[in-house]
Amino acid sequence: MTQTRTDTPFLDRIAGPADLRRLGDRELAALARELRSELISVVSETGGHLGSSLGVVELTVALHAVFNTPMDKLIWDVGHQCYPHKILTGRRDRMRTLRKKGGLSGFTKRAESAFDPFGAAHSSTSISAALGFAVGRDMGQATGDAIAVIGDGAISAGMAYEALNNAGAEGRRLFVILNDNEMSIAPPVGAMSAYLGRLYRQAPFARLAEAAESAMPAPMREGARRARQLVRGMPGAGTLFEELGFDYVGPIDGHDMGQLLPVLRAARARATGPVLIHCCTVKGKGYAPAEKSADKYHGVSTFDVTTGAQAKKAGGPPSYTSVFGKALTEEAARDPDIVAVTAAMPAGTGVSVMAERFPARVFDVGIAEQHGVTFAAGMAASGLKPFCAIYSTFLQRGFDQVVHDVAIQGLPVRFAIDRAGLVGADGVTHAGAYDVAYLTCLPGFTVMAAADEAELTHMVATAAAHDAGPIAFRYPRGAGTGVALPERGEVLQIGRGRVLQEGEDVALLSFGAQLAECLAAAKALEDEGLSVTVADARFAKPLDTGLVLRLARRHRALVTVEQGAEGGFGSVVMHALARGGAFDRGLALRTMCLPDRFIQQASPAEMYADAGLTAADIAATARGALGIADTQTVVPIPLAR
Repeated sequence: MTQTRTDTPFLDRIAGPADLRRLGDRELAALARELRSELISVVSETGGHLGSSLGVVELTVALHAVFNTPMDKLIWDVGHQCYPHKILTGRRDRMRTLRKKGGLSGFTKRAESAFDPFGAAHSSTSISAALGFAVGRDMGQATGDAIAVIGDGAISAGMAYEALNNAGAEGRRLFVILNDNEMSIAPPVGAMSAYLGRLYRQAPFARLAEAAESAMPAPMREGARRARQLVRGMPGAGTLFEELGFDYVGPIDGHDMGQLLPVLRAARARATGPVLIHCCTVKGKGYAPAEKSADKYHGVSTFDVTTGAQAKKAGGPPSYTSVFGKALTEEAARDPDIVAVTAAMPAGTGVSVMAERFPARVFDVGIAEQHGVTFAAGMAASGLKPFCAIYSTFLQRGFDQVVHDVAIQGLPVRFAIDRAGLVGADGVTHAGAYDVAYLTCLPGFTVMAAADEAELTHMVATAAAHDAGPIAFRYPRGAGTGVALPERGEVLQIGRGRVLQEGEDVALLSFGAQLAECLAAAKALEDEGLSVTVADARFAKPLDTGLVLRLARRHRALVTVEQGAEGGFGSVVMHALARGGAFDRGLALRTMCLPDRFIQQASPAEMYADAGLTAADIAATARGALGIADTQTVVPIPLAR
């Protein structure tokens, strides 16, 4: 693809935010235009979250120009819109390493820069963190103002409102920027923009919003009214934020430097307590292909700057997500009681496929995993069959509800857990490492993992048929293995694994999508003269104890393999073996799982290599368990009966 590098005379003069504070307002506006071009050029080569970053270009420039970062703490909620921030804070020369192994994170990260005071990649944490910094400042810590930038989607989550309630009650000086890119008002231009700028500079702080809105022509007032509906309280009352104790300013055009700069300056100069500034922005702003796209180029692969055409992936097996979406839809077609719940990720989880066919039976609760889980529990209690489709790392946010509202009551909520295991460029914050451990510890839960896309189809059918209690099935991000898909999933026998090949020397027991690596390891060991059994557990809970004990009795060594953290499947197997007395006979057991550290961003293959879970690692572990030197030629060990 032909990429375009742009002329950036102002941006070339910026080594850090302090340089922005030497520029005039017109120069800052010109800088924002150059920054947008630079951003498009960078992401065209790296891929990543483009639309959200394009939407905050002017806001990023204005915030760094007005506030004294990094002394003042600028906290980006989620952090996926932080690319302009990274360019302006001394990381421009590394931007083309974005999301790559050893490169810049796609989110804010404390270890990366002093300008990233609080790391984030999940939503709705910024106001809580900012209030923490404000308390630290007021108790004598070396920190300045705290500014949280939160989107209209992220502020829909309960945690954000808990933080707003606490911050309003505390009454401390704090700034919350509501980046509202779902609604927008007609941008004031020319004389009107200048007039509003004068009002913001001259009016008493508490009257800024009222003065600005009353000065708008009728069409603009109507646009502002619609935008303010997001935050209105009861008729005749102030905004919701005002009722919570915040001074509210807005809505303002988040792309108009003539409004942004004076509003932020006035707020910084006059605020004594918590302030919320409501900015209306356009996701994908300034890049026509993004603005015209349905998803506003939220997440993109590399693309051609001129046309916006994204690089197409080579043809191959369908993704696990698409297989789940189709299988769920087919089950829903056969059973009208099946419903689906997702937390702001209908396309990402695949339930959008069902939504197209059965829109009244798919519920997107927004960024509210806690509510989503209990909502599903309520539907299950009513007699419906809810599938709660949430990424592994996002389900962590609803763990109390999984325990209290689902498990304790034994309700048959079906948890479809996408992005299980290591996920690549999104890094540690999105790695699905812990769900096996945090679900298998719950009484009455059934926990499955799909070894391939055909197994996933069977597990969807199994979950649909399971009414005896909560059930979960996990599967990875990305393409499947290319196995043939069944026309219809089979209902699996609960707690029963399968043996793919029989051997005598060592048994490899896989749980989940690392089965292909186990088969490759078995082939390497067989080439060396060893006889290898490969089994797919399918279930971590209830565990196929009969299979596990049989493998332990018939082999000198047993190796478990999983794409999860310590405390998961391997631990379940060890408990079962201990209870069955298998260790009394000197069994050599090895459990292979993710190491007890965070695996940093890279390609999934590189991450699994870092974790020591490749076919070569599995083969080496098997040799070690058998007491064989890690060489290519070995003599088979006779099995002691």
